[in-house]
Amino acid sequence: MRDSLYEDVCYRLTELEHFYGPNVHLVGNPFLLSQLAKLCAKETFQPQVNRLVAGLYTDLVKMVINAEFPRKRAAIPTRMIEHTPKGIYQGQVIDPEVRAISVNIARAGTLPSQVTYDLLNTILSPQLVRQDHIVMSRMLDDAEKVVGSSIGGAKIGGDVDDAIVVFPDPMGATGGSLSTAIKLYKEKVPGKMRKVICLNLIVTPEYVRRLTGDHPDALVYAIRLDRGLSPPEVFGTPPGKLWDKERGLDDRQYIVPGGGGMGEVMNNAFV
Repeated sequence: MRDSLYEDVCYRLTELEHFYGPNVHLVGNPFLLSQLAKLCAKETFQPQVNRLVAGLYTDLVKMVINAEFPRKRAAIPTRMIEHTPKGIYQGQVIDPEVRAISVNIARAGTLPSQVTYDLLNTILSPQLVRQDHIVMSRMLDDAEKVVGSSIGGAKIGGDVDDAIVVFPDPMGATGGSLSTAIKLYKEKVPGKMRKVICLNLIVTPEYVRRLTGDHPDALVYAIRLDRGLSPPEVFGTPPGKLWDKERGLDDRQYIVPGGGGMGEVMNNAFV
């Protein structure tokens, strides 16, 4: 007899209430918020920085695999099959025959993408998992304000047809870099993506507006929303309720409260 207990496993992600739309997921996880606060603290340096980033992305990627990746029903003999014909696990597993691509947006995205790529290889058939690389930089005006993003180079290892494409990038500030990267995949890379998923440690209201406006199909998963420069009436309201008044970026387009430029912090290269 087949036990139906694990035939349809219901996974519920703990999320914060917001009004940004169904494709935005603000993870409500006290442990991850605590680790993220430690990462962003001014007294945190290497090697603790990269250890925290790797740990945060390990947990975030697992959540996204549970919530977004397709499953299949399986019957897998255990070691007990040698002793009894009932030694078989029957139930849902993540479908291993799914294409997935992790996109490294250098330089802050390099470690998060590697963590994502390695985890995907443990749960999917490795021949279906790929890591791509994009070198991007902010374009600044004379006042050092961000006015766009430019692609300096890319190494894309093939098409994206029916692939889940994941963009792990710690700081979702303006949204310009990720929007440009997603546009590149949509317009220049052959094939139609199954899903586009952005994985961020921190996002701003400005980032969410840019991503949801430019790419309504993209999914956004973030551990924290920062809107520290909003007027007083915003605080205490659910995110997105007073979206037009929410502000998380200073005049240099850095996140407040944020954690500084994560690319600089992770690489000990403050230029």
